[in-house]
Amino acid sequence: MTMFFFPAPDEDDIAELADAWRLHPLLREDLVNAHQRPKLERYGEVLFLVARSARYVDETEEVDFAEFHVLVQPNSVALLCQDHRWLDGSDGTTLGDTERGDRTLLGDANLLKLGPEAVLYGILDTIVDGYRPVLAGLSTDKEQIEREVFSGDAAVAERIYRLSQEVIDMQHTAAAMSDVLRSLQAGFDKYAIPEELRAYLQDVSDHLTQASRRTVELRDALAQILSVNATLVAQRQNEDMKKISGWAAIIFAPTLIGAIYGMNFDIMPELHWTYGYPMAIGLMFAFALALFIIFKRSKWM
Repeated sequence: MTMFFFPAPDEDDIAELADAWRLHPLLREDLVNAHQRPKLERYGEVLFLVARSARYVDETEEVDFAEFHVLVQPNSVALLCQDHRWLDGSDGTTLGDTERGDRTLLGDANLLKLGPEAVLYGILDTIVDGYRPVLAGLSTDKEQIEREVFSGDAAVAERIYRLSQEVIDMQHTAAAMSDVLRSLQAGFDKYAIPEELRAYLQDVSDHLTQASRRTVELRDALAQILSVNATLVAQRQNEDMKKISGWAAIIFAPTLIGAIYGMNFDIMPELHWTYGYPMAIGLMFAFALALFIIFKRSKWM
């Protein structure tokens, strides 16, 4: 069996491969135009698979995806790293093609006896296993956000939205990869896939199902956290409004008394009374103090 690795494929590499394997024009176009969702297609004897690996960047709280194109035909497999990264997320150009591919995909001689589909299994297994640390990183940040929500951090809402977007992207990738595995499983009987290899692929499918379920749980948890944060923000705003309303009422009391005695009617006995001014000031202070005590006992202040 022959294995071809393209850690940083360009149009010349793709053209050479397409001519050597006599690839269908549509398949050749797909290889040139990357940035596709995971999918599985057949062009005659050639099986074409698009897969996406994931790597979590904790510093920026982002999920970094990498796209891979896999071509499988009898006795030959070609792997194109469209984003110039390897299956584990590392730089695909730092090691030689043969060294990197032999260590990751061609290390199990017994598995390789099952045919080129065994290499395809190795690629899918490595990619799906890479989803676990990504989900672990997302879970850690989710727990940090939960603590920030109850600490009253005003910037936590933006962090929730950003992390939710990464979880949604991860969920879409896992769902598309699940469709790819289901398509592979649907062709087991038609293409006479060995029972041993079927068991391996079923194991990959189980791991992917767990990853998909975990992304759904994270998305639901972040939605609940966002709802709780909105409730806490509303409560804090309500407390602020109580304080504002209380101080407004306290200020209104002396303003009302001042307005009454500021009307300048001719017949207002208190205007010419010796104790009129001290009485007005006293009333202002008494009303303000009484309202303050009432609001304080009602926990509005």
